[in-house]
Parts: sequence; C-alpha cells; structure tokens
Amino acid sequence: MKLLTGERVRFGLAVFGVSALAVFLLTACSDTDPQSGPSAPNNSTSSGPSTAPIPTASTPTLKPIPQPAKPFPTPVVTGAPADDAPLANRIRFAIAKQTQVTAGKAAKTTVNCPGLNDADKPGKHTLKCTVTYAGKSLTGTLTVDAQPYNASYKFTSEQVAVVKEKVVDAVVRAVPDASKITCTMDLVAVVPSTGDGIRCDVTTTANAVVPHNARISGDGKILVAKA
Repeated sequence: MKLLTGERVRFGLAVFGVSALAVFLLTACSDTDPQSGPSAPNNSTSSGPSTAPIPTASTPTLKPIPQPAKPFPTPVVTGAPADDAPLANRIRFAIAKQTQVTAGKAAKTTVNCPGLNDADKPGKHTLKCTVTYAGKSLTGTLTVDAQPYNASYKFTSEQVAVVKEKVVDAVVRAVPDASKITCTMDLVAVVPSTGDGIRCDVTTTANAVVPHNARISGDGKILVAKA
C-alpha cells in the first residue's frame, strides 16, 4: 500500500469536494413537481325561484246558536182583582196583563184611561189610554159597551211593547244557522204593530251577515223574515 503524497491528498480532497457539490446541486435542482393537495369540493348550489303555492286564508266556520228546547215562556202576571171588583179595576188589569204577555216578561205596568171609573154606566164609552210598561209608554183606544149587569170592552193600539230577549229568541228559531244576532233595540222597546218591525243583523255559520226584520203583532206573535 502506497502512501499518498501531500499533493495527491489535496487532489483527492478537491475531487471529493467537487463530487459533494454536484450531489448538492442535483438535489437542489430537482425538477420533480410538488404534489398539489386535493381541491376543495364546491358545496355551493344554485337555487331557482320557489314554486311552492302561497296559502290563502280560508273562511272560518262559526258555531250555530243552540236551538231553544222549549217555547219562549209566557210570563206569569199576578194581582188579578176579584170577580166582583169594580169594572174599571178589572179592565185596567186586563190591559196590563195583555201588555206584559205580549212583551214577553212580567214588569211593572200602569194603565191610565181618564173617565174609566164612569164607564160602568149604561152606554158606549170611547176612551184614550196611556199604558206604561217597564218605563216605556204606548197609547191606545178603549171602547166599553156597558149594559145593566153586563159589559164588554176592547182595547186597541198601533203600538206594542216587547223585550229584546223575546225578539232574539224568535230570530234564533227562524234562522237555524245563526251564529250571532244583533238587534237594533233597547232591552225594552215600544214599536209599531205594523211596518217592518225591528231590524236584526244575523251572522250565519258561514260568516255572512244577513239582515232580518222581526214584526211583532198585537197578540205577541213575532214574524221573522229577511229584510
């Protein structure tokens, strides 16, 4: 084995240095492309105009007013005079009773007919009367035909007193699909016995408002019809 001289040693080092530099340069100049990562998925989606139908409000169905199970009650009127009481007292009570029965409710009723106390004298008597029922007044004509031991009388009026409760009851019976009833009247009213009567607006179960008229006859009957 031969030992290298000093020059050869330097040459060998120089060659080694060149080789190392070449390796470094080859490594640094590598033309391999770096792998690109996976592309992010496109999560955006295009949405077109909505084609869902627009809901519309439906007409509500209302509940009907229950139909009365019994006829409207006839009021009980007390205070009848004795059979042998003066004729004037018996006539006053008869007019007051009929007024309350027609109205539909017992209430304080007064009858004022000037000259009635003398109507028991034989002959025919025609008197003007004012009847006040529950604070409401109506006028009428009283005819008395007095005979010995006998007398007949008749009271007529173009007006009639009635309570609101009775009118509403009549409308309920006449309009089975009524859900709400609004009558243009006070709790007690005096109305003509002829004409259109009392106006009542009826809201049906179909939520329609139908006007009706309630006509009250002299005997207390109520006729309901569309206006």
